[in-house]
Amino acid sequence: MTQITAARDGTVTPEMKIVAEKEGRPVEEIRAGVAAGRIAIPANVNHHALSPEGVGAGLRTKVNVNLGISGDLHNEEEEFAKVAVALELGAEGIMDLSNHGKTREFRTRLIGMSSAMVGTVPMYDAIGYLEKALVDITVDDFLEVVRVHARDGVDFATIHAGMNRRVIDSFKETGRLTNIVSRGGSLIFAWMEATGNENPFFEYYDEVLAICREYDVTISLGDAMRPGCTYDATDAAQIAELIEIGKLTERAWNAGVQVMVEGPGHMALDEIAANMKLEKRLCHEAPFYVLGPLVCDIAPGYDHITAAIGGAVAASAGADFLCYVTPAEHLRLPDVADVREGLVATKIAAHAADIAKGIPGARDIDNRMSDARRRIDWEEMFDCAIDPVRAREYFESAPPSTEGTCTMCGKMCAMRTVNTIMDGLTIDLDAK
Repeated sequence: MTQITAARDGTVTPEMKIVAEKEGRPVEEIRAGVAAGRIAIPANVNHHALSPEGVGAGLRTKVNVNLGISGDLHNEEEEFAKVAVALELGAEGIMDLSNHGKTREFRTRLIGMSSAMVGTVPMYDAIGYLEKALVDITVDDFLEVVRVHARDGVDFATIHAGMNRRVIDSFKETGRLTNIVSRGGSLIFAWMEATGNENPFFEYYDEVLAICREYDVTISLGDAMRPGCTYDATDAAQIAELIEIGKLTERAWNAGVQVMVEGPGHMALDEIAANMKLEKRLCHEAPFYVLGPLVCDIAPGYDHITAAIGGAVAASAGADFLCYVTPAEHLRLPDVADVREGLVATKIAAHAADIAKGIPGARDIDNRMSDARRRIDWEEMFDCAIDPVRAREYFESAPPSTEGTCTMCGKMCAMRTVNTIMDGLTIDLDAK
């Protein structure tokens, strides 16, 4: 059984119990959510190191980290240093987007040690794994790559099945400023144009679903037509593909396969909430997984900020899973420091959204932090921080002359002043 077929049969799986405990929710609520498709628990039967997470309605917003080997930078140990940061800071998902050479060794090593769910885009691996030119890859070849990833233990796989001929026609008729910016989508588009064939992942979708069901891989329906700039957001191509994805979502559920739906991309701030509602409506409340969205196009070097702004709005309006964006976005492969910056920014966005959505228990850590600040308990403040390492580094880099304070206010610390007075003591307010 897969998670969704078990849930429909009334069976509570061990993974459902773990998710219920992590979320502080009744296990029956988790089971019912999985059965309805509103919650996904990506948990490949071959990923034995996994600590399962739930993605979807009523649960904490989850965060994903992208990493992997590229043609220009293929240092495996550097990528595993990024994995270490992702796990240290509590990322719930890690996507291996390796696209150079033989990536299977890296992928299997990652799955073997990662407690976070692992995702991939099999299309990225097709050329290197098969050692074929793109135009020479057959449908059977594409399916074989999906099978290899599933057998290796991938918990969720991005499959760009929604970009069919109807969607391509809409794209060509209406035009775009930045065309297709999805790497996987662009490769499939190129294959379709070169061969004259339908998108193989759309035409042979049932075969893809059979593979996913065998290993309980959650299909993450990729948005090949996601907008790559704010100008292209909510255009005909994006919506045409989303309509197709909605149909594919129901087909996956009917086949006993869990679903997540991927979304934009770049998008102006005032369009985000409407897009979240549109996805939920067209895709039958399936969990929504968004990249950003980036709310403007002119901040290279700071796109972790543009994405965090959009991510907070998206998640507060219904998105369930945020893919991080690093300061290196649009510029180069991120390094370890970029991964930390991007992940922290996205975790802030996710947490801010959880407070806004009223997720049970979301405010508890903030209340702990506030109480620790009142008591000027620095160790507890660091313990509550999303990134305790950075917080401690800042504090210890400039030791205060007045014990218990920091160098911002020193003796004039408001907490120190009020605490002393409330304790009935006399406070020395000499600014010297």
